Amino acid sequence: MADSHATLEDTQFVRRAVEAAIRIGVLALLAAWSFMIMRPFIMPIMWGVIIAVAVFPAYGYLTAKLGGRRRLTASLLTVLALALLLVPSVSFFGGTFDAVRSVAEQMDAGTLAVPPPPEGVSTWPLIGEDVHGIWSQASTNLEATLQRYEPQVRAFGRWLLSSVAGLGMSVVQFVISIIIAGVFLATADSSKDAAVRVATRFAGDRGPALTTMTEKTIRSVAIGVVGIALIQSAMGGIGMAAAGVPAAGLWALLILILAVIQLPPFLVLAPVAVYVFASASTVIAVLFLIWAIIVSGSDTFLKPLFLGRGVDVPMLVVLLGAIGGMMLSGIIGLFLGAVILAIAYQLFIAWLDDAPPGAAEAAEATSG
Repeated sequence: MADSHATLEDTQFVRRAVEAAIRIGVLALLAAWSFMIMRPFIMPIMWGVIIAVAVFPAYGYLTAKLGGRRRLTASLLTVLALALLLVPSVSFFGGTFDAVRSVAEQMDAGTLAVPPPPEGVSTWPLIGEDVHGIWSQASTNLEATLQRYEPQVRAFGRWLLSSVAGLGMSVVQFVISIIIAGVFLATADSSKDAAVRVATRFAGDRGPALTTMTEKTIRSVAIGVVGIALIQSAMGGIGMAAAGVPAAGLWALLILILAVIQLPPFLVLAPVAVYVFASASTVIAVLFLIWAIIVSGSDTFLKPLFLGRGVDVPMLVVLLGAIGGMMLSGIIGLFLGAVILAIAYQLFIAWLDDAPPGAAEAAEATSG
């Protein structure tokens, strides 16, 4: 009798274990399948959340001015952000396409000519003589110069094509992110409640506090780092366009990347200033140099203005996050990585500060 009872219990245990394994397997399969479906949208969704949190104060102000019409305000901000992104993007890609097509047509017709270099090019430090020699050779015999440097030209062409394609995909991701941010803004109350519920589910009673801290970190880094980088990039691009610098939009994008990873825009603006001195009048060149110095030094007063309103995040964390994010996900990862790593840093510090009473003293006693 006891043996039959034990056998019955074993059978029920095996049945329950098999059923639990099947349920866990189905849930794991469903979770993995859902992740694979959502994987292309993870980066745009995360960036959309960051955009929504960063612009929420402006959204609240405009909502009050528009009589509390949240959807209208969200729609206006979304359209404005899309216009600010798409207008220069279309201009840049259109100009690039026209330039490439013009060069290709001239090469096929045999009419492509390179103007001789200005005399000031040879005085550039380190690279002046080499650039002047290659430029002079290209201006007199372009075909021979291209044949001589054919491997380098092909490698540069592949890199340029890949870069333009990656930039185009980044623009598409930004468009999706802006639209997602508009949806989050239109449903701001329910979105925040959902975030608090998720945080509470993971962190218990500290959920609301962690949500508030994450919100402050996002706003601080997004405005104090990314916002300043955008301002410096725009100022640099305007100055280069006014000075007649070719491909000013491309150089402005490079300034944006350097500013996000906490490098001075002068690394780009200094060589451009040398070019302006060699190709433009002295007055224009001096004015551009002054403008370049102003742009490069603008973060000294912009950072205290913006970062002072949020939480303190070490610049090394922002630097590592930006570089790692860019290596992982391209241009959009440049911005997202800085914010995500800053959030992780703040959560880690909060976890350290939440150590049990006496833990620090116990650790010191053990080490001593």
